[in-house]
Amino acid sequence: MLAAAQRLRRSTDFAAAVRGGRRAGRGAVVVHLTMPVSADPSTPTSSQPVRDTSVEQSSAPSRAGFVVSKAVGNAVTRNQVRRRLRELVRERLAALPEGSTLVVRALPAAAEASYPRLATDLDAALAVARSSRERRSR
Repeated sequence: MLAAAQRLRRSTDFAAAVRGGRRAGRGAVVVHLTMPVSADPSTPTSSQPVRDTSVEQSSAPSRAGFVVSKAVGNAVTRNQVRRRLRELVRERLAALPEGSTLVVRALPAAAEASYPRLATDLDAALAVARSSRERRSR
C-alpha cells in the first residue's frame, strides 16, 4: 500500500501529470511521468538573494495515481488491476527522482494480464518515459 503522502488524490494533480508529463505506453499500461525541473542556482531571477531550496525540494516525495476505467471490466476486475498496479508502483517509486508525479492508466488488456506481464509492461513504459525526459533536459 502506498503511503498517504505518495498518493495522488485531486483531479488537478492528475490533470497536471497527464497534460505536462511524458507519456509512454507498453502492452497493458500507459504511464504519464512528470519529473521536477532542477533550477540552476547560478542564475538568480530577481534582485533577491538566492536561497538554498534543495532541502525543501528533497523532502517532496514522489507521488503516484491510477486510472482504471470501466473499459477494463467490472468493479471486481478494476479493483484487482488497481491493487496489482499499486503494489508494482510501490516497489518502483523510490527509484524515481524526488518530487516526481506518476499516473498509471490501465488499458483493457490489463484485465487478463498476469502480474509478471504487468510488471514488465510497467518497467518498459517507465524506462521510455524516463529516458525521453532525460534526453530532453540535456
